Amino acid sequence: MPQQELEKPVQDKQQNSSQQSSFQVVPVILSGGSGTRLWPKSRKAYPKQLHTLYGEHTMLQHTVQRVAQYEPPIVVCNNDQRFMVADQLAQVCNGQAKIVLEPTARNTAPAIAVAAQLAVQHYSNPILVVLAADHLIEDLDAFHAAMERAISAAQESKLVAFGVVPNKPETGYGYIQAESASEQGSGIIRFVEKPDLETAKSYLQAGNYTWNSGMFVFSAKQLLVELENCGATWLKQSQTALDNAQADLDFIRLSEAEFSQCENISIDYALMEKTDKAWMVPLNAGWSDLGSWESLWDASEKDEQGNVIYGDAFVKNCKNNLIHSQDRLVAAIGLENIAIIESDDALLVVSRKQTQDVKYAVDWLKAEGRSEFLHHRQVHRPWGSYDSIDTGERYQVKRIEVKPGATLSLQLHYHRAEHWIVVQGTALVQKGEQETLLGENESIYIPIGEKHRLTNPGKVPLHLIEVQSGSYLGEDDIVRFQDTYGRVD
Repeated sequence: MPQQELEKPVQDKQQNSSQQSSFQVVPVILSGGSGTRLWPKSRKAYPKQLHTLYGEHTMLQHTVQRVAQYEPPIVVCNNDQRFMVADQLAQVCNGQAKIVLEPTARNTAPAIAVAAQLAVQHYSNPILVVLAADHLIEDLDAFHAAMERAISAAQESKLVAFGVVPNKPETGYGYIQAESASEQGSGIIRFVEKPDLETAKSYLQAGNYTWNSGMFVFSAKQLLVELENCGATWLKQSQTALDNAQADLDFIRLSEAEFSQCENISIDYALMEKTDKAWMVPLNAGWSDLGSWESLWDASEKDEQGNVIYGDAFVKNCKNNLIHSQDRLVAAIGLENIAIIESDDALLVVSRKQTQDVKYAVDWLKAEGRSEFLHHRQVHRPWGSYDSIDTGERYQVKRIEVKPGATLSLQLHYHRAEHWIVVQGTALVQKGEQETLLGENESIYIPIGEKHRLTNPGKVPLHLIEVQSGSYLGEDDIVRFQDTYGRVD
């Protein structure tokens, strides 16, 4: 795995040509994908950009860190992932990011347009650096050099797309045909869809085709003008959705009534394929979108036998395998070209050459209504998380962690009782009208129908075991009366 991705974030803003000018460089990070081809690690409610797939940080955090020399980022995500996104951003950018919540998915063009409209409100002349939250960049020096070339082009009113210099005939990416292969950049002739293998080989031989990375740089004001010139009649709706947005804790919650009227369209179709200001800057920095387990194997450091191992594993007589272990020891003997992915509630074993077909397993899980499609066993909440460690008829056992200072909603259950045992930290429990302070090895019983609330008043995480018993144990048996996070019924 590339070493530069594992370095600490930049502490001081670099003084570069873009910052010495009258322009302000504002990263825009799109974090709305689901990444189902990386199941069982990536799930709909907990997608790949929020996982630590390599190094010590999540993919979202790596993305933020590689543009830490610019202004605080604007991050666009969906409502379900907002608290995980906020927690992860707080660890790497001191809570300075602006988090925009999309009420409904409308592809990349409306998301980027709203970010541009927001940037124009806060900066005099913003240059947007649009990045996906789930990309890998191996060579950060090369990335930053290409970024400066793109920013310079954007200052000259060009709309820049990063074209990844291909190292193989790839059929999984769209391509950009440029006028030339100049390192400084070139005009764009056309964007082309994912090709077949023979066409991809011809693109590689031609020398002026690059992979479309989905990363862009442009002036926010120029972007909005060009979108309107290219027929984006929905720009008024995106602006109104921002104007009518609600401040919700640390989030900017766009108005659903207006945002849902925006066209569901990508920035490629809405703008880049239509404008005469499109420009391509080549990027040769070890880029990958980590769209499959095979791509993670390809981008990672390997042992002498070609194996890539994350987590706890024993291997013998194995070659060219990927082993990704989360909770348990994985032992592999006599295997070749296999991916083994272990998670808390599922195990994937697949030929490395067929990892793109993981989507068929995900489709089956969705059709069957299986929980493994949506969640992991451990489920994250704004106050912390819970892990369902055992379930049987009329009972369920959970391991609960509550963050320092966090509090759950005031609630009751009609079908289950709960018994809480504190194993670490201090718990403040409201039961009916009374409050009780519990330390380690102390417990309390919450009967069916009793209003209750759990708070961590301490400065360290609170860990407790919850034993539920009753006729129905579903998460929808919760009636909320008060809630810090706005989840009142």
